[in-house]
Amino acid sequence: MTDVLVPGGRDVRGTLEEPDGETNAIVVACPPHPQHGGSRSDGRLIAVSDALVEAGIACLRFDYGPWDEGYGEREDVRNVIRWARSEDRFGGAGADGLPVGVFGYSFGGSLALLAAADIDGTAAVSALAPTARLANDLDVVAALDRIESPVQICYGERDSTVDWEPVVDRAREHDDEVTPLPGDHFFVGQNAKIADEVSTFFEGAVLQSP
Repeated sequence: MTDVLVPGGRDVRGTLEEPDGETNAIVVACPPHPQHGGSRSDGRLIAVSDALVEAGIACLRFDYGPWDEGYGEREDVRNVIRWARSEDRFGGAGADGLPVGVFGYSFGGSLALLAAADIDGTAAVSALAPTARLANDLDVVAALDRIESPVQICYGERDSTVDWEPVVDRAREHDDEVTPLPGDHFFVGQNAKIADEVSTFFEGAVLQSP
């Protein structure tokens, strides 16, 4: 476990977990809404991180900088992705480095999709319970049209907290992977199931990435 201070002009700190053996890829994990208690210590993020590390994939869970209505937080995700792509321990920048994936839950899932749409070369993105829009110009559904890498959308079949249906509908139009889960927005007791679904997706996506 390594503490990370992400460069980029905002106070963004993370926890990097790495496999004991060879690291084959890295996934950035975006927490839920910080004004509702979301942080890198979220149980769903930790479960996913543990499963990824077991599969040989490093995971960086992080906390957003000061609240900025989703805009600064989107830039935080971009900066964390850039850090992962340029970090020497992962092979340096660009195509020479390890594949970098992005995962997020709720608010973080929406940001993961928005950031992946803006940064070329993201290997894969998985979003758990994303909402369709964070602001008029933070349109998650439109972002799906710009993502060229593999996408997974996981959602709770009884989720009445966020507007996930437009995201799922657009993902299905693109033949992206859509995974329903039998629960509401909080997925109580389902961390192991979530971790299995997400880690399996990334194993198939980032480990086969060129």
